[in-house]
Amino acid sequence: MSILHSIRKQLKKAFELIKNRQLKENLLQATPFWIASLVTGLIAVLYSKLFSGAEAVSMYLLHHFQWWLLLISPSLFLIAYYIVAKYAPYSRGSGIPQVIASLELSTPREYIKVRSLLSIKVIVIKICSSLLAAMGGAAIGREGPTIQIAASVFRKVNQWIPDSWPKISRRNMIMTGAAAGLAAAFNTPLGGIVFAVEELTRTHISYFRIAIFSSVIIAGLTAQSLLGPYLYLGYPDVSNLHVFSYIGVVIAAIVTGIIGSLMCKVILYVLHRKRKFTLAQNLFYAAACSMILITLALIVSSQTMGSGKEVMNTMLFSANKRSEWYMPLLRILGPILSFTTGVAGGVFAPALSAGATFGSIIAEWLHLSPTDTNLLILSGMVGFLTGVTRTPFTSAILVLEMTDRHNVIFHLMLAGMVASLVSLLVDKESFYDHMKDQYLHTLRNEVPEQNVPGPNPANA
Repeated sequence: MSILHSIRKQLKKAFELIKNRQLKENLLQATPFWIASLVTGLIAVLYSKLFSGAEAVSMYLLHHFQWWLLLISPSLFLIAYYIVAKYAPYSRGSGIPQVIASLELSTPREYIKVRSLLSIKVIVIKICSSLLAAMGGAAIGREGPTIQIAASVFRKVNQWIPDSWPKISRRNMIMTGAAAGLAAAFNTPLGGIVFAVEELTRTHISYFRIAIFSSVIIAGLTAQSLLGPYLYLGYPDVSNLHVFSYIGVVIAAIVTGIIGSLMCKVILYVLHRKRKFTLAQNLFYAAACSMILITLALIVSSQTMGSGKEVMNTMLFSANKRSEWYMPLLRILGPILSFTTGVAGGVFAPALSAGATFGSIIAEWLHLSPTDTNLLILSGMVGFLTGVTRTPFTSAILVLEMTDRHNVIFHLMLAGMVASLVSLLVDKESFYDHMKDQYLHTLRNEVPEQNVPGPNPANA
C-alpha cells in the first residue's frame, strides 16, 4: 500500500508539473499575439484619425480653392503613386490580396518573399500614400489598408520572437493580424473573426481560435478605449418593416451583386492594360484620373470624392432618402479612377457606399417607406460588398455590427447569399483572388526561391 501511495504521489506531482509547463508555454505563445494586438489597435486609431483629417482637408480644398484643386489633386496623386512605385510596390491598392498572398507564401521555402508584402516599410508607405490620395479626393477607404498594416505588425512581432521562445505558426500570426486589423478598423469583432475564417483560412479554426479571439478583443478594446464604443454607421431605423420586404432585399442583392462584380472586372481590365506602362505613362494616368475625379466633384457632386461614409450616413439618417439617379454611377466611377492609379487605398468603404446608393434608388422605384428604404440601403451595402469580396457572411456581419440592427440579420444574410450566387454569373473568382494571383505570379518570377536554414514545421 505504501508503494502504491508513493507512486500516486509521484504521478500527481508529475501531472502538476506537466500542467504548469503547458500553462507557461500557452502564456508564452499568447504573449506575442497580445503585444501585436495592442500595437495594431493603437496604429488603427491613429490611422483612422489621420484619414478622417485627410478627407476633411480634401473637402476644405474643394469648397475654398475649387478650381485650384485641379492642380493640387493631381500633384497629390502623383506623389502618392510615386512613393508606392519607388519604395514599396506591394503597398498599392487595398492590402487584402497581399495578405492572402502572404498566407500562401508562408512556407519555409518561400517565406522570405513575404517581406515584400508585409513589412514596416509597407506600413509607412501604405499610410503616407493613402493619406495623400485621400487629401487629393480619391474615393478610397482605410479598412483594407488597415488589414495589411495589422498583418505586417503581427509578422514583425513574430520575427522578433527569440529562438528560445515556443514556436508560433507564421501563417496563423499573419491571419490573426488581418482579423484584428478588420476588427479595429470597423469596430466589428465578429466581422474580424468571420473574415479570417471565410476569406483567409482553409485551416480549421480550432488550431488558432484562442489566438484569434484574444487578438480581436485586445485590438478592438484598444481602439474603443481611445475612440469610445462607437458604431461605424450608427442606429438606422428599420422598425415596422413590410411583410414583403424580403422581395426588395432580393432585388437589391441581385442588382448590387452583379454590378459590384462588374466594377471589379473593369478595375482588373484597366490594371491588365496598364501592366506595360512606363513610369511616365503611369504618372500621366494618375494625374488624368485625379483631374477627372475632381472635375466630376466640382460640376456634378462633391460626393464623388472620399470613402463614401458621409454618403451612407446621409441616406440612412436624413429625412430625404432619395438618391439622384447618377449617384450610383459616381460611386462606382470614383473607386475605378482611384484604385487603378496604383496609389494605396481600399475598396471596402467605397463598395459599401456604392451599394447604399443602389439600395436607395431601388427603394424609390418600389415606393417603399423610410424604414423599408433603410433596409434596402443596408441590403445594397451587403450585396455590393459581397460582389467584390465573395464573402457573404463577412459582409452581412460587418453591416450588422456597424449598425447594431439585429432584427434584420436574416434580411442581410439573405442579401449576402443572393449576391454571392449572382456574382458567379460575372466571374467565378473574387476580385481579391485575381489580385492575389497577380502578386504571387510577380513574386515567384522576380524573387528567386530561397530555403530558410533549419526550417521548423511549426513555422510553416
